[in-house]
Amino acid sequence: MRAIAAKGQGRAMSSVFRLGLIINPLAGVGGSVGLKGSDGVAEQALALGAKPLAGKRSETALSELLALKDRLLIKTVAGTMGQQLAEQLGFHCKVCYQAITEPTTAEDTEAAARALAADGIDLLLFAGGDGTARNICAVLPEQVTALGIPAGCKIHSGVYAISPTAAGKLVASLVRGELVSMRQADVMDIDEQAFRQGVVKARRFGELSIPAALQYVQSVKMGGRESEELVLDDLAAWVVSQMDEDVRYVMGSGSTVAAVMQQLGLANTLLGVDVVENGQLIASDVTASQLLALVKDRPSKLIITLIGGQGHVFGRGNQQLSPDVIRAIGRDNIWLIATKAKLQQLSGRPLLADTGDALLDQQLQGLMPVLTGYNDYVMYRLGEAD
Repeated sequence: MRAIAAKGQGRAMSSVFRLGLIINPLAGVGGSVGLKGSDGVAEQALALGAKPLAGKRSETALSELLALKDRLLIKTVAGTMGQQLAEQLGFHCKVCYQAITEPTTAEDTEAAARALAADGIDLLLFAGGDGTARNICAVLPEQVTALGIPAGCKIHSGVYAISPTAAGKLVASLVRGELVSMRQADVMDIDEQAFRQGVVKARRFGELSIPAALQYVQSVKMGGRESEELVLDDLAAWVVSQMDEDVRYVMGSGSTVAAVMQQLGLANTLLGVDVVENGQLIASDVTASQLLALVKDRPSKLIITLIGGQGHVFGRGNQQLSPDVIRAIGRDNIWLIATKAKLQQLSGRPLLADTGDALLDQQLQGLMPVLTGYNDYVMYRLGEAD
């Protein structure tokens, strides 16, 4: 048995990729016997001789990760909802949820998604169809990224990879620390009862953040410096467009953040920390204690970049961002911004946090969205170097 506990593993497990895994074992079971889905007819389908396929399709996806198993911890569900397959393939895994009944239900899928998100994952990989995606969408916190392995009869949702192999390859890219874009994708579902009568009634139920294969689009043919300045202009324009009223924005140091301040038309402390609210500079070059007083019990966000070539986000030249300040703002309110060229300088090495508080450094670890252009994000890992 390869199941291990997430705690107590020490440094050896601290930088692993935490992959959540949920398999809907009955997904698509009605397709081969002409029932056009599995919602409400799973037992009938099995009685007609249908063979569940979700496990096999999940195995195809996970096989793409076998060479990376020492860099993975799979957090999953007991039995056929994930644990059985993960252990069979030799992955380290931790069981975070036990289904109440057999066969499993939509309620189990939702409860499992809640449990995995609460335990801390970098990505939720799930196998199913539109019904499964709908269950995941209903409960998954907004900040958690997900990806579907197509295994159902109905795949109208945009949250699924084009094939199980593609899903595995995309996750492998994330585990290796490669640049992978993220986007919002619609979760769709149809009325299966109407579908069985030949009527397609599809509707949108929400959206999930998903990783997507990074596509590089050729920029204007200019020298490197001039092209980089155009990217910074676009990046800064998007940040400004997303700023809300009555929120205090803590502006970190560095030239990338300076581009945002320039877009706002405000004076900037290049090697210090400023605070902006409602388009106005309300504090300049603040100390850690001044900053804590400004953000404590106030809606606040932190706009920060990384040190080029090193990858440090915290602890190098921005000690004003103390552990107390970071906790007051919250991880989900950190806007990390950097050009793709700046990220590529890291050659796949993780971003780093050295706040002076080991527990906080650990809490900050995981995949983070990085704004790299105008409404253009990639997923990048923040965590200890191997």
